[in-house]
Amino acid sequence: MSVELLDSDRFHGFRVRRQIAGETFQEYFPLKKNGKRLRGKNRAAVRRRADARDAELAGLQRAQREKASKQVQVVTKGRVRGILCRLKAEKSGSQTPVFQIGVMSQASGKIVNTTVSINRYGTAAAWRRAVEFFAYHKQLNKRSRAYKELLAAEPSPAQVKRLTGHGVKR
Repeated sequence: MSVELLDSDRFHGFRVRRQIAGETFQEYFPLKKNGKRLRGKNRAAVRRRADARDAELAGLQRAQREKASKQVQVVTKGRVRGILCRLKAEKSGSQTPVFQIGVMSQASGKIVNTTVSINRYGTAAAWRRAVEFFAYHKQLNKRSRAYKELLAAEPSPAQVKRLTGHGVKR
């Protein structure tokens, strides 16, 4: 809940504040009338109005988060928000190129991470595995446009080499 009681020389009342799609919604509900502080049922009425507005904003916030969680952001070919191409340091000290996936899972309700080795599977198969993991946790249908965009964003071996500095097999 984002209803906060503010009590200062300048303002006495409730503030409702929520972030929705990068925009801050902030409203004030004063607890003073004619210079006197409200008490009893008048104060409770103001609190109910503040809580009602907060509930309304919370619904908008949930809807926006739901919408954003289903979106896929393909920046450029080989660059998808949530799938990184990077070098992973192994225990032996060697570095392996991998696709690292980090996503807020709709399936489990928490953030999940994994890596897929490019050396082990090759660029194409590793990308397909990374996209399947991503799609499962974002609950994307394999027939959806977003899933097809993800598959099409597969980086070439040259792009992987440029991103990681290592040569890889196709």
